[in-house]
Amino acid sequence: MSPKTGLLEVIALTAADAERAQEGGADRLELVSDMASDGLTPSVETLRDVLAATDLPVRVMLRDNMSFAAGDLDGLRADAVRLIDAGAREFVLGFLDLESEIDVHACETLVKELDGLPWTFHRAIDRARDPLRAYDQLTALGCDTVLAAGHPHGVAHGLSVLQRLARRSAGPRLLVAGGLRAQQVHLLRAGGVDAFHVGSAVRPGGWESDVDVAAVREWAALVKE
Repeated sequence: MSPKTGLLEVIALTAADAERAQEGGADRLELVSDMASDGLTPSVETLRDVLAATDLPVRVMLRDNMSFAAGDLDGLRADAVRLIDAGAREFVLGFLDLESEIDVHACETLVKELDGLPWTFHRAIDRARDPLRAYDQLTALGCDTVLAAGHPHGVAHGLSVLQRLARRSAGPRLLVAGGLRAQQVHLLRAGGVDAFHVGSAVRPGGWESDVDVAAVREWAALVKE
């Protein structure tokens, strides 16, 4: 996709968030629960409400703890099955092992349950021993998107890694997030990034408030100009 046709993904917690994100011009949603734990698997009920409220693509989180370890893999598999039965058609997941390498076994186990559905590997890559090598592994695992800041402490610290990832001629689409600021978008777009992910940036009132339509509209214009 050309950088002129950028993608904006917005974190949604509720159906109201989904409606407001769509009204503001978002292209896709990431559906999660419990942002106090950095985003966990949402309930089936919430998924159904969100799917009824929007016709945007919805990527559903599969994560059961604050760490980037797989946790209860059988439980995550069961969650995947329940969410697919409820209508989920896109997912977000990502696991590292004790050596800070991609947990290939955990990813392959869940991807098998997804049976070809598209998925994003989330910001666990920022804590991988070698994010560039991890990106190549993820290409082999078959994800179509990698969500990254380039550094555990956010985009401001990870610009050089993001620019190197953006120059890759093949592999998953790079979706940038993590302390992303509006003034960084132009620089990232100039370097080849065309997809951006926001959460708190479109919630001036904090995570207890709904997505702000005007804020989404501003980000959508910035990403797509």
